[in-house]
Amino acid sequence: RDKASLTYIAVISRDASLSEINHDNQRRSLNVTAGVKDDYNITKVTSNVKKIIRDENLVKPGVEVKYSGENEEIMKSMKKMLLMMIIGIILVYLIMVAQFQSLRSPFIIIFTLPLAFTGGMLALLIANQTLSVIAMMGFVMLVGIVVNNGIVLVDCINRFRLEGMDTDTAIITAGAVRMRPVLMTAATTVLGLIPLALGIGQGAEMVQPVAIASIGGLIYATVTTLFIIPVMYKKFSRKHMEKIKDEELEIVNV
Repeated sequence: RDKASLTYIAVISRDASLSEINHDNQRRSLNVTAGVKDDYNITKVTSNVKKIIRDENLVKPGVEVKYSGENEEIMKSMKKMLLMMIIGIILVYLIMVAQFQSLRSPFIIIFTLPLAFTGGMLALLIANQTLSVIAMMGFVMLVGIVVNNGIVLVDCINRFRLEGMDTDTAIITAGAVRMRPVLMTAATTVLGLIPLALGIGQGAEMVQPVAIASIGGLIYATVTTLFIIPVMYKKFSRKHMEKIKDEELEIVNV
């Protein structure tokens, strides 16, 4: 063969190839795009794709897979909503500390939040709804709503103890006195959210998960608060509470 010919150093053949080669940060990259049908959830589809790629061992050494598009935006929004929830919990706790002039009472009330989140997750599961960014808004709302029942109950217990009752008697009496207001407050909120949870009206499906999460969290937290708060109060409260007399607050000129 002629040494000047290309066939002298290479084998020439026809094969399918990319029409163009893209680079990202000086590395070869390939974009794979797809659409998702209306009946499918983008987060679940992405999870299934990740599982298939992992099970089939499609990622070879030197290859990096990144997921972007709508799924990336959803993940960013979820992180922002989680940050908002944490900030809300901190602000609620600080406000209660300022009002109660104590660190223990707000700490006891904060225990109602896990109950609310559990109820919200159960409601979404029963309603066959996914944990979306819209549903996370319902959990953020629960941070400020659910603590009201605990505030009412703990404040009543503290007031009875200052009047001279022992801890057990104050807890039982406060539970009996405040049960009706707590149930009425929760019932009015739940009834107001029912039309939204049923998806009645144009565009109501968009915010339906907010109402479902709020209703589930409020119902579950209200019922369990009447049992959990007394238990936590008994465990973490101070043994003795003394009421400061008015004359003790007077400024005496020396």
